[in-house]
Amino acid sequence: MKAVAITFPSREVRVLDVPEPRLHSPTEVKVRTLEVGVCGTDQDILKGRHGAAPKDEDHLILGHECVGEVVEVGVHVQGLKVGDLVVPRVRRPCPHTRCPACRHGHPDFCVTGDYTERGIQGAHGFCAEFFVEDAAYLHRADDALRGVAVLTEPLTIAEKGLREVGHIQSRLPWKSVPGKALVLGAGPVAQLGAMALMRAGYEVTAYSRSPKPNEKAAASESIGVPYVSSKEVTVEALKKQLGGGVDVIYEATGASKVAFDSLNVLEENGVLIFTGVPGREEPLELQGAEVLGQLVLGNRVMFGTVNASDGDFSAALEDLARFRARWPGKVEALITQRHPPSEFAKVVEAKGGIKHVITFQEHAR
Repeated sequence: MKAVAITFPSREVRVLDVPEPRLHSPTEVKVRTLEVGVCGTDQDILKGRHGAAPKDEDHLILGHECVGEVVEVGVHVQGLKVGDLVVPRVRRPCPHTRCPACRHGHPDFCVTGDYTERGIQGAHGFCAEFFVEDAAYLHRADDALRGVAVLTEPLTIAEKGLREVGHIQSRLPWKSVPGKALVLGAGPVAQLGAMALMRAGYEVTAYSRSPKPNEKAAASESIGVPYVSSKEVTVEALKKQLGGGVDVIYEATGASKVAFDSLNVLEENGVLIFTGVPGREEPLELQGAEVLGQLVLGNRVMFGTVNASDGDFSAALEDLARFRARWPGKVEALITQRHPPSEFAKVVEAKGGIKHVITFQEHAR
């Protein structure tokens, strides 16, 4: 079968002919890949910042955002059948008994770092015509989501973040409504995060670099999220424009300076969620006393979040259905273009649009 892989040590992206996978366990499922999303993590792998092949192999099949169709199930598999639409989770637990997170089914909180991630770290990904996965790591999706289910994994970032915000903000029992939220960035993680925040009841504003008009600004404003350019409006001016501070900031840029600058917009008792990992070296000067003062004296919280749990994937699939009902056509519009597997390397470097996707649908029956 055809698979898109990065070879080591050259880090060249190629379409390889590799053996078609087979079931080796009664709990495994064989899946025909339909679509694979491309994101900044893939770019980091290609640039050598991240990524590792499976042990004793010289290549890594890429792709960790995926939707596919079941073509074969093991004899002990329950709840899935041939023809079902499925979305796979990415991370697999580390093997260490000393890791309470992995042993309790939460590898997204792994403390050893010895986990594997399909398409990223030590395990082949989904950018191939077929893949095999244990049923425990597959989520069945309604067929109505066929055109957007590839967005599930990037949406899980927001689902996990909002779940953690819920735990943190339970310290404020007098607060009856969610309040205001600011989304930093306007890429797919940011756009989906804005939708999730709106679904949760927040009044959301997007704050991103490029001035209007642009495709990302149009996508935000089409669902009722005002878009403000950081090139045109400073953080200080933004606070005035918003009529005060915000209760939650959802960072989805990987730009450390704007993330820390945004603390000036965060209200007392507010929460700043970091989701982006800086992809380039960026000079950052922090006034330590000022930052600590903002956190301590304002009871503010900052936390980072990575990967997602079983429940976050289920929540993302439910929310995709809600988003499509609330904003017809707007979730679909986040997918800028679909490309053949041979264009993976070009797509990783693509500058325009919102979300680019690799499609294998011409191979689907």
